[in-house]
Amino acid sequence: MSSDGGQSELKLPITGTCHCGAVSFELRALPRHAVACNCSICRRLGAVWGHGEACDITVKAVPEATIRYAHGDKEIAFHTCRTCGTTTHWEGIAEQGIGRMAVNLRLAEPGTIEAIGLRHFDGADTWTFLD
Repeated sequence: MSSDGGQSELKLPITGTCHCGAVSFELRALPRHAVACNCSICRRLGAVWGHGEACDITVKAVPEATIRYAHGDKEIAFHTCRTCGTTTHWEGIAEQGIGRMAVNLRLAEPGTIEAIGLRHFDGADTWTFLD
């Protein structure tokens, strides 16, 4: 691993796919870090997020391939494959969130999260990083 946490070893784009392959993503910009959040939904999903601008992320899927779920303040919508049940990404849907997006880095190649560097975010209480 390099002195910058391994990020220089990671090749772009970062790609991932749900279990059945019906939904895939391409992340063309390196996230600052991989994020594990403990909010009520993220801890249940077990996702590790790679955040980016929507213009740097392409999601490929046929229409209606995902179930879209927005909860709470309805600022973001989580997308889950209708076939295999894998949560692939979320997108900003409220006015202040438009252009925000994240992909589930657990769907990328093994070693991706470690190469980026994992941070833990307290989305349940303080809205700050815990490390």
